[in-house]
Amino acid sequence: MTSSVSDDPVAVGRKKLAVFKFASCDGCQLSLLSCEDELPALAEQIDISFFLEASSRIGTGPWDIALVEGSITTPEDEQRIRSVRRQAATVVTIGACATAGGIQSLRNWADHDEFLRCVYARPEFISTLASSTAVADHIPVDYELRGCPVDRYQLLSVLRDLIRGRTVRLPRHSVCLDCKRRGTVCVEVAQGIPCLGPVTHTGCGALCPAFNRGCYGCFGPSAQANTGSLIRTLAEGGLPEARRVALFRSFNAAAPEFRIDERAARSDIGSSGTGRGELS
Repeated sequence: MTSSVSDDPVAVGRKKLAVFKFASCDGCQLSLLSCEDELPALAEQIDISFFLEASSRIGTGPWDIALVEGSITTPEDEQRIRSVRRQAATVVTIGACATAGGIQSLRNWADHDEFLRCVYARPEFISTLASSTAVADHIPVDYELRGCPVDRYQLLSVLRDLIRGRTVRLPRHSVCLDCKRRGTVCVEVAQGIPCLGPVTHTGCGALCPAFNRGCYGCFGPSAQANTGSLIRTLAEGGLPEARRVALFRSFNAAAPEFRIDERAARSDIGSSGTGRGELS
């Protein structure tokens, strides 16, 4: 992928973009690179200064826009993300790792030292944090684009808005509304399939329910997600406690609204009126 150079007179006046990777699989960056038809036009409107997934060019800040993929898992990550924040006018986190800690946040419920002993022959050489956390746990974030991976068209739309100085508007409703719009019959009600759609943020177009599968919660919690009510409904439908816990332990396990433990997954959760199950 080619990009303009900051000292190119044609690039004067363009907003300067940087894309950073932390602990992740690179899938969200690849989602952007998969937009083959749209990228050439985008590259003409922006100065892509730093994007190691696409170019060996290493530009320096400050940047107008910083896209950040991945969670914070090491002390070096903590320092680096603060440096990004200092040099970027707008920070946009992309994907479940950056917005909720990612699948790797499952380690937050386990013995961190034991993992190190099992994986590494010399664990004393490894410098890592005991938890995997979202970028917003460490710095102020301007916009969060959820998903595993992020929706590439939403990402393109946000980039266009930022380039043109328009107000960025992100939907906040749940997957259930998307099912209604598609005319998809509720898999939970009609077939008894456990589904996180009522508490999951829109973004996938209700893909899984359209194929008779329950929502996996890839796009994280929706606004005002009432997980306590959903857990009670699942329990009343006969879903075992272990499966209720496992249902929330995936891409967005560390998101506060999804952060439940075995005790919180009992059928009486939410009786206090909090509507949420918290990790103890």
